[in-house]
Amino acid sequence: MPSSVRVFLAPEPVDLRAGAYRLAARVRGHFKADPKSGHVYAFVNRSRTLAKLVFWDRRGYCLLSKRLEAGRYCLPTDLPANTLQIEMDASALTLFLDGIDLTAAVRQPSYTPPDP
Repeated sequence: MPSSVRVFLAPEPVDLRAGAYRLAARVRGHFKADPKSGHVYAFVNRSRTLAKLVFWDRRGYCLLSKRLEAGRYCLPTDLPANTLQIEMDASALTLFLDGIDLTAAVRQPSYTPPDP
């Protein structure tokens, strides 16, 4: 996934009987964003066993679905009130979809070149 693509996770569970068009409408309403922006929007169901990702690929909506057969997806619980979205990068999304709890993970700071 290119570094220009941003990934947004809804912090609250969603009814995932919805298809790509209903989730795209939720992106417009919940995230206040354009679902055709090329970014990835992720949702989980109430039992946190199913995740769906929706994104636009220039020709139409793509919908990816993943159900954990054991365990649950871990959503952060220490978010400020009224948090609409959680932004993550592609590596965090991969870990999230594998069911790994990222709440205790410590990310090392990114490299920034020294000023000349």
